[in-house]
Amino acid sequence: MKNMLKKYLKFNLLFALIFVLQLTAEAWQITLLRQISKPCIAISLMLLLASETALKGRFHKRVFAGLIFGLAGDIFLLFASGNESYFLWGLFSFLIGHICYTSAFYLDFKSAPELDKRGARIAIGTCAILVIGFYLYLRPYLGHMKLPVMIYMLVISMMVMMACFRNLRVNAISFNLILTGAILFMISDAILAYNKFVQPFSTGQIIIMSSYMAAQYLITIGASTRKLLN
Repeated sequence: MKNMLKKYLKFNLLFALIFVLQLTAEAWQITLLRQISKPCIAISLMLLLASETALKGRFHKRVFAGLIFGLAGDIFLLFASGNESYFLWGLFSFLIGHICYTSAFYLDFKSAPELDKRGARIAIGTCAILVIGFYLYLRPYLGHMKLPVMIYMLVISMMVMMACFRNLRVNAISFNLILTGAILFMISDAILAYNKFVQPFSTGQIIIMSSYMAAQYLITIGASTRKLLN
């Protein structure tokens, strides 16, 4: 981890600046700063991934595609306040992004014949309990969004499970970073759903953006440091 921080020192400083600017925009409701800083999240990560991997191979191309759809989702959500169609387009963009990530992680999963069966059972059971429970909690508040939210939750749970299934197939640092990022993505989206459909709270957007930025960062760094185990 120390070597990783040193290796990406310049980028980490840049991303820390973007992180702080984005949270400042959210805390003080500075619209222009939000519109500038939010797209920089995915753009900076796309540039890092491309420079570190040259996008060689299907894995890195699919993670890059996930970041592109993340960028689209960020832009749509910038204008989603008071406009349901922009929220739906943002939801759809992140849905496709999660599918891109899932398909990338699947490439690692199928790279070896043996499955960490105990880890797989834990991942499937935990995701099933959390996602079904949270959906049943949200359902009375969703109105016409019941089906889109259900589909979205199924897809992101598949992304988290596929991140778990990479165990014993890739180097430990890549596995840990991507799994942590996938879990943070799920947490960020869960808080977003609660904040939008159930009860908005004052620090909601700051928590959502903090966990989202950390998730995208960890997934990208995990992809950049990925090595398949023989």
